[in-house]
Amino acid sequence: MIFALTVLSLIAFAANSILCRIALGQHYIDPAGFTIIRLLSGSMALYFILVFHQYRKKPNANNSPEKLDQSLSASKGSWLGSALLFAYALSFSYAYGYLDTGTGALILFGSVQICLILSALIAKQKLLISEWLGLGLACIGFVYLIYPELTTPSLIGFILMMVSGVAWAGYTLVGKRSKAPLIDTCYNFFRTTPLVVILLLLTLSTTEYSYDGILLAVLSGAIMSGVGYAIWYVALTGLTTTKAAVVQLLVPVIATIGGVIFMNEAMTTRLQISTLMVLGGIALVLLSKQFFVKSKAI
Repeated sequence: MIFALTVLSLIAFAANSILCRIALGQHYIDPAGFTIIRLLSGSMALYFILVFHQYRKKPNANNSPEKLDQSLSASKGSWLGSALLFAYALSFSYAYGYLDTGTGALILFGSVQICLILSALIAKQKLLISEWLGLGLACIGFVYLIYPELTTPSLIGFILMMVSGVAWAGYTLVGKRSKAPLIDTCYNFFRTTPLVVILLLLTLSTTEYSYDGILLAVLSGAIMSGVGYAIWYVALTGLTTTKAAVVQLLVPVIATIGGVIFMNEAMTTRLQISTLMVLGGIALVLLSKQFFVKSKAI
């Protein structure tokens, strides 16, 4: 179950990346407009999902209305989670105004991994040698994939994408404490509304919209972000911090493969080799402790 949810969430992240690239790369919409519509549409979609979810939880002998109310009120996300979500989405959109795709992805996912692994080490989650090897193999495979596109990033773009990566890592850590992933995700999105309104007022005279840009932002927000993040919060309940860090390296690989399928990009030998390296590294991290525990038991 956790494996399936993790895969679904990573696919959503990758699809979200593709939609963002198209919208901003083709100048269908500006970064502020994309962020505003993305977060608002995500909030609306999650609201309807939450209403439907609560409607299905009809009272029964073991689930009284009082228990349902207590369950709902006990978990309503956090202002910290909302602030991190907003910071991630906004800085991500603006960063790609200064960075190419390969450089931006390297900075983003590098920042996420560094933050999550440091957090795991601080929390005294010891890594096996095989896990370090798997992590290194996955990182090398990822860098090998985007290396041909690497350029010296601008200082502003570098800082913005670093902020985005740190914010996403923080949002992931907050999500690991969630007892009600769907409800927490909904309220995290709801609480971004004041920040979105402020952003709207500040950029009202400069924001540019188009039909295609709005459509892509809605798809990104309502489905890939809203639903995808809710699934990710559920998946996090079964992942260690280290595993959560490593599996996210799959996102740029999936996004690249998506580019091959939906954008007619070439399936190169480099892509195939890097995919095998990343998948092999992730498998090594995910299976290491299970293998060694069984070996010691035997």
